[in-house]
Amino acid sequence: MTGSHAERAKQKNSKIIRPIQAGKGEDVAVRARHILRATHVELGKKVMEQQVPGTNPLKVLAQLPGVQFQSDDPQGLDTYSVQLYMHGFVQNEIGMSLDGIPLGEPTFRNYNGLNPLQAISAENVERLDVTQSAGAESTPSTNNLGGSINYISTDPRDKAGGQVAQTFGSNAMYHSFFRVDSGKLNDSGTKFFASYMRNDTDKWKGGGDQFMQQVNAKLVQPIGTQSQVSAFFDWDQLQMVNYQDYSPNWLKNNGYNLDNFYGLPNAWSNAYAASQGNYPSSYRNVADPKDASYYDSTATSGDYFGGVTADLALTDRLRWKTTAYGHEETGHGTYANPYACTDATASPCPEANDTIRLNGGRIFEQVRKPFVERFGGVSSLSYNIAHHALSAGVWYENNHYSTDAYAYQQPLPGEGAPLNPFGSFNGVPRRTLWAQQYNTNTFTAFVQDTWHPVRSLAVHFGFKSILNTTRVGDGQNWSLRFPTMASSESLTTAKAFLPHISADWIFLKNHQIFFDISENAHTYSQSGYNSSNAPMAVSQAAYDAVKSTLRPETAWTFAAGYRYTDRLVQGSVYLYRTNFNNRLQQILSNTGSGSLLTNTTATVQNVGSVTMNGIDGGVTITPLPGLALFNSVSYNHSVYDQNITSGGTTYNTKGHQVVAYPKFMYKTRLSYEWHNVLAYVDAQYYSRRSFDYVGDYKIAPYWMSDLGLS
Repeated sequence: MTGSHAERAKQKNSKIIRPIQAGKGEDVAVRARHILRATHVELGKKVMEQQVPGTNPLKVLAQLPGVQFQSDDPQGLDTYSVQLYMHGFVQNEIGMSLDGIPLGEPTFRNYNGLNPLQAISAENVERLDVTQSAGAESTPSTNNLGGSINYISTDPRDKAGGQVAQTFGSNAMYHSFFRVDSGKLNDSGTKFFASYMRNDTDKWKGGGDQFMQQVNAKLVQPIGTQSQVSAFFDWDQLQMVNYQDYSPNWLKNNGYNLDNFYGLPNAWSNAYAASQGNYPSSYRNVADPKDASYYDSTATSGDYFGGVTADLALTDRLRWKTTAYGHEETGHGTYANPYACTDATASPCPEANDTIRLNGGRIFEQVRKPFVERFGGVSSLSYNIAHHALSAGVWYENNHYSTDAYAYQQPLPGEGAPLNPFGSFNGVPRRTLWAQQYNTNTFTAFVQDTWHPVRSLAVHFGFKSILNTTRVGDGQNWSLRFPTMASSESLTTAKAFLPHISADWIFLKNHQIFFDISENAHTYSQSGYNSSNAPMAVSQAAYDAVKSTLRPETAWTFAAGYRYTDRLVQGSVYLYRTNFNNRLQQILSNTGSGSLLTNTTATVQNVGSVTMNGIDGGVTITPLPGLALFNSVSYNHSVYDQNITSGGTTYNTKGHQVVAYPKFMYKTRLSYEWHNVLAYVDAQYYSRRSFDYVGDYKIAPYWMSDLGLS
């Protein structure tokens, strides 16, 4: 089984308190009017600049308690492998935005947005505004069950100039970044920047490389002293050779080094021989050797993304902010599928065993070609009166998403070179395996008030409303391999009242307590067939069987805590409980002999709830100027509340820890800053994690350490 499991207002009287994550010279802060919101964290540019240039900002976020980040490459750039957890919620359950523009679900093959990596270069990120656990109702998102992350881009600089950075690393890694700032061009203060980023690295095992290039530009036009209009633009191109998915059996019997053949000597001939059952000798202990190494597995995508924002002070108390945006993404993902034949070893395949019916070749190139085209607008009003900070806003988006999968003809042995997985495939014979077209309209609205009856107390109340309708049509399928796709169906998520209540009280000097309660909802996902917990990305029969039981996923989160801060010691305790309901789960069943690639049925069904209970605790000691020692521990007990029954089979999931997220994390960091020199050593420990849903197999615990000097 497989399945799924963040408002910052500029205030003149803000108070900045360095929380437990920060030592001198580290830019991690929590900000709000008069007093801080304890569930809101800012991760600043100075912290990110301590990393290797080009590093994914989410990898830096993992220094915080309760956050886990992992990737198969050291910079965290491979979108296929990146996985982020925050207090038990995985990344597609965390709302993300850039300067308030929604980025949708930050997953591989994002269906309603853009991965933040592809939206903005790391060097152009000013900070991350993070809301943990309980949600921020102002976030333009329909998936923020577990909090939200808003990327804030740097503004163009007031003085003209430029920046050139070049980084080299192991495995032929190089990262280049060029930026030009215009400075103020006239008396009104018009200014802009434009940047180009190029990142390339070889894989650390196997063959091939991982390449990305990106252009960002931003224009700011001040209007008087309190208002401005700005525009942001992004273009990116990504071409990556993926690492092979891994199984416990391969790890146990063959170590870490199994990978696909692409980019290695005799790659095509070795791959074709493997499709006939003639495997390399090193594969002798692999239970399913045909799945262990394909000829290739790649990802290619390109985006045009941007928006225009008017941030206007209508009066000294009333502010109006509106953004219009658009986004288009094209690309494709490939792997060389060795299952064109059912049982035969001959080449070409006997017709009776050929389920693709192109040229009889044993390998065909399976290519997914998703397409995203969306546009929308976000608008909000904020008004300060007496001791109240009031705001209200709306968000509308139309999103068209198509997900098509094709089989392209690979040559028979001796008839030429294999297809270029990064090519266009124009003119190559093909077969449509499956196809679906989605159209989604989303409308959300929010109202909120933060009341300061006294300077030391903030009481917040607000709510969010969601109306989201997705329709799928034009379903196609190749009947020899895939069932009839769900088509001419629609699902609606309507939630009129999703409340958020919180309070922060500094009851003594340096002492603060807080609580935060919210309900959030996740609208129905979309994806290609067999790819996720998208309820309409299944066969028509599978959808008909479960549609009456489908409900949007929802989560109630209750958080409370205590924080102490002074010059010598900063410490906190953060407790939370989440009731995650109507969890949608994809279940794959093998319907015959052979690989899950060839004999698979899929269903997405409501499998009940998850209960999460967790606690973070941490302390930073700063005994001397420039010297800081940070330690944190995090415990998360997240279990499935019910067993799962599907197709007559019951899976004993009740009471088992959720997959992939550790119960226990420990993080430590010792840093010393002297003038412009910073040295640090840090370490992170992750306890063992469940690999499967019934808890039969555990991933071993591990340490990860870094030593840095800058």
